[in-house]
Amino acid sequence: MGRIDAESLGPLKDKVIHINRVAKVVKGGRRFSFSALVVVGDENGHVGYGKGKAAEVPEAIRKAVEHAKRALVKVSIIDGTVPHQINGEYGAGKVVILPGKPGTGLIAGGPVRAVMEVAGIRNIVAKSLGSRNPFNTVRAAMNGLLKMKDSESVQKRTGKAEEEQGAASENA
Repeated sequence: MGRIDAESLGPLKDKVIHINRVAKVVKGGRRFSFSALVVVGDENGHVGYGKGKAAEVPEAIRKAVEHAKRALVKVSIIDGTVPHQINGEYGAGKVVILPGKPGTGLIAGGPVRAVMEVAGIRNIVAKSLGSRNPFNTVRAAMNGLLKMKDSESVQKRTGKAEEEQGAASENA
């Protein structure tokens, strides 16, 4: 998959998911810095996440947004939802994402909800299992979105056209 240029997508929406204060113990006491977790997307199928660390919160957020813009990926969205059930994993964090009918809304918790909002997914049901760490939860959600199959790739892999798949399901 090729790199997506953030400048060509137009305005990107970003959401700060988590800000963590980190202390480093040195000879003279404690040194504090901040890490920020941010997701960015164009609400039209492009989404990316990034982590930034700095001595000040605004600088950490800026770095995270820059990192997220470099890590944009394209996800398949059909009628505001995902085409099939997805299970994403990263470390101990697991995320189950189920497609929803129009009008279902975005039923998801914290970090997963932010990822889906900026991706442009409007009708899903998602459940986070295992780790409550927001970094691992976001990575699990992104892992699931990357594992998602779109209809074109399935057709190429199976060698069947859409008409053949529709006729086969009607005959079954």
